[in-house]
Formats: sequence, structure tokens, C-alpha cells
Amino acid sequence: MEKLFKGVAKFRQDDFEAHKDLFQELGRTQKPHTLFIGCADSRVVPELITHTMPGELFTIRNVANIVPPHRKTEDFAGTTSSIEYAMLVLEVENIVICGHSNCGGCAAMNRPPEELAHLPNVRRWLEISKEVRGRVDRQMDIESPEKREWLTEQINILVQMRNLLTYPYIQERYQQGRLNIYGWYYIIETGEVFNFNDQTETFELVNGLKD
Repeated sequence: MEKLFKGVAKFRQDDFEAHKDLFQELGRTQKPHTLFIGCADSRVVPELITHTMPGELFTIRNVANIVPPHRKTEDFAGTTSSIEYAMLVLEVENIVICGHSNCGGCAAMNRPPEELAHLPNVRRWLEISKEVRGRVDRQMDIESPEKREWLTEQINILVQMRNLLTYPYIQERYQQGRLNIYGWYYIIETGEVFNFNDQTETFELVNGLKD
């Protein structure tokens, strides 16, 4: 904890002072342009990956960057309520679903249920993406663990992009051209980000701004 306390002090002395005007502007309002839905993995840092400042991203993070299909529920629905707020209050213009390499949540999707018996809430949460495993099995040689890993992670991204469109207000804005939805695959060890191209149905390396 000593490291964290020192970090807070350094933030206040250096970073906050360098952007004091921005923080004062953000003190009573926010207008993020993008909803970033990423994995809770400690190695995935949205602002670092996107080189964005405070106030630009409205961020949701959970195990395996999952989006539950739209439903009205009496349960405590953290991800669903955050999506609702981002869309209906903040009116973001973009949504990014960001998966990543070596994702523990995605790896768990390929494990027998009994191996997750000690993680009942995680097991229940991953059931939202239970179709991913079947889709992987139908597309590849299951004897290749490396290919299974990255294919599971990428198909999971596509499933969550589809789940987003079960939200009526997202589907409406998307069809009207008022909302962009992106699927990203982040490689931790190389820093590369691949964006899903709907036309080619492939993940393509993000190199910078297009002409």
C-alpha cells in the first residue's frame, strides 16, 4: 500500500497540477465520447492503450469483457446499468469492446464446469458467453491450444458486439448511424491492437489514422 500512497501524492503534485484546468472543467460534468468495455485484467489499461485523457472514456470492466443481453431485471446489474447510463444520459458516440491476449476469463470458458466449482460467481457469469466454446470447436483443430486461446478471445469479442445490439436504444442509434461499435483485440506483449473489419470479417492491425 505504501506504493499506492506515494502514487497518490505524486499524482496530486505532478499530473493534477499539469492538467489543473481540465480537472476543474470536469469537476461538475463529463462528456465522454466513447464507452470502453474491457476486461478487468490488471494488464489492460484503457487510457494507456488509447492515449486518452480523463473525461474521454466511460469505462466498464469485468471478467472477459462480457456484455449481458438486454433485459429488465430486479437483480443488481452493474454492466447493464452502466451501459444504460452511458447511452441514455451521457449519449456516447462510440462503443469499444476490447478483448485481449492471455485472457483468464476466456480460458475458463474452455474448462470443465467442475474446475470452476470454487468460483461459482465466475462460472455463472461466463455462462453468458457459453456459445463461444461451441463456435471455437466448430472452426478449428482442438489439439492446438494456442489457436484455441486466441480464437476464443476473438469470438468472444464478436459475441459481445452482437449482444450490444439487443439493447433497443443501441440498435436504434446504430441503425441510424449515430453510434459506432468497434471490436478490438489487444496483444499485451506487443502492444498491438487489432480492430474487427465487418466487411472482411477479420481483425486488422490498427496503425493510425486512415487517409
